[in-house]
Amino acid sequence: MKYAAFFRNLNLGRPNCPNRAQLEAAFISAGADTATSFLTNGTVVFVAGSNARAAKILSLARQTLQAECGLTEPAYIRSVDYLAELVALDPFAVVDREQVYECCVSFLHADSSITPASLPLESKRRDLEIFRCTSSEALSVSKKIGNSPGSPNAFLEKLLGLPATTRSWNTVLRLVRKHG
Repeated sequence: MKYAAFFRNLNLGRPNCPNRAQLEAAFISAGADTATSFLTNGTVVFVAGSNARAAKILSLARQTLQAECGLTEPAYIRSVDYLAELVALDPFAVVDREQVYECCVSFLHADSSITPASLPLESKRRDLEIFRCTSSEALSVSKKIGNSPGSPNAFLEKLLGLPATTRSWNTVLRLVRKHG
């Protein structure tokens, strides 16, 4: 079964971050059957036999990356099948793409909780709206006000007091097309 690991604040080759070969090797040495870095934003697709095995591989890979590179950032794992189901829901179908800068999905810490009754959530600058949540993701639209767009990750981490990581919806679409 294929899984995707989404690291927070990892850009390949930057300080305290691995390069592509180190990232992939960390997953292989942790027991993944295969591992492929997807883009440069800290997303890895790997193969493991079960959800429990995938979680163990991620834990071991993170330990290796911390020892080799100093990377201490969390990562969130989803099966590629689950991501394909999320894509099939077409959650951004209701969004007028001409009115937004970017559509995003944020992968939330397991202890995070956003109740559907609290939605939509909007930033003070009105440059970000969280409009839908699953049990483990927040879906948002970012608008550009002046020169800068809203940041779903910063907004959610402040709101929840827990780390998260965000990808553009297009990244998830591309990942599912390639690996689904």
